[in-house]
Amino acid sequence: MEKPLTKIFAVRTTTGQERNVAKLVAARIEMSKIPVKAILVPDTLRGYIFIEAEGPHFVEQAITGIKHVKSRVPDFVNFSEIEKYIVRKPVIEELNENDIVEVTGGPFKGMRAKITRIDKTKEEVTLELLEAAFTLPITVHADYVKLVEKAKNYE
Repeated sequence: MEKPLTKIFAVRTTTGQERNVAKLVAARIEMSKIPVKAILVPDTLRGYIFIEAEGPHFVEQAITGIKHVKSRVPDFVNFSEIEKYIVRKPVIEELNENDIVEVTGGPFKGMRAKITRIDKTKEEVTLELLEAAFTLPITVHADYVKLVEKAKNYE
């Protein structure tokens, strides 16, 4: 089996600044023609970005002096460790009945709701709006909800 030529390096950043750091690094890579293959900014992992390059010196060259970069993690990261951030699970897989969600699109955008039913085949969830004057069940596509709070199990 042929050994991959590139390695993946983790870079610590200020929490919440991952996207800004990635944009600044990308701009430097483009301007200085640094041979970096990819930059990964996982939504679920705060305070880190991953840079794929042939060696650590290229990553150092790309991140040196950039605001909000804390450090490069020594050694490289195995692909198996970051694979879970690349393979995107459908939102519906993480949702359960009675979870509290926020509606992210449509006329009810920004409202919180409780999930009353999940239809995994259609990828739809039926919600009960918490901020409405009366209970009104609405059905929306799972992509239009964001998990706010898991249901508490009272068992």
